[in-house]
Amino acid sequence: MWVLGLTGGIGSGKTAASDFFAGKGITVVDADIVAREVVEPGQPAWQAIKEHFGEQALLADGSLNRAWLRDKVFSEPDERKWLESQTHPRIRDSIIRQLQQATSAYAILVSPLLFESGQALLTQHTLLIDVPVDIQIARATSRDQNNADQIRRIIAAQMPRDERRARADDIADNSLGLAELHQQLELLHNSYLLRAASR
Repeated sequence: MWVLGLTGGIGSGKTAASDFFAGKGITVVDADIVAREVVEPGQPAWQAIKEHFGEQALLADGSLNRAWLRDKVFSEPDERKWLESQTHPRIRDSIIRQLQQATSAYAILVSPLLFESGQALLTQHTLLIDVPVDIQIARATSRDQNNADQIRRIIAAQMPRDERRARADDIADNSLGLAELHQQLELLHNSYLLRAASR
């Protein structure tokens, strides 16, 4: 299976892009969704988190208290490393399994940490959805009801924009709007069909 890695910082428009490709019948495996699946109540990673952080890491229904956990790990780097050691291997195993089951012309792995996590190694080609940082902050604060400081912390924890741009095989500019993004993605999709078919 020819796999495209799709990435971009918070608020860049990864979901808009992956929705476009899904609309073309392409199998999309979203690392964020997989990350939620591996920490569902009763899963091994959930059990480890509960034992490590205690009940404060859980909501009344037993699911993770994501807001509390996010604050904790973004303010304490060692805790973030511990959490990633519990979740990343399980996320990787699930992603590989889902990509192997894909039946479309090619498959897409969507991941905000495609390069940082080493998940780019699971792909043959990478596409960055790119916007300037000020647009990231504006979009993410209006969408997630997070404050700008929290969004800046998340951006600071992700790979710098220049480095991400340097590492990506393709870049789609999403600073103008959906119509312009879709135009770029249409051309890229056609090139990916050719690449996948010529393997």
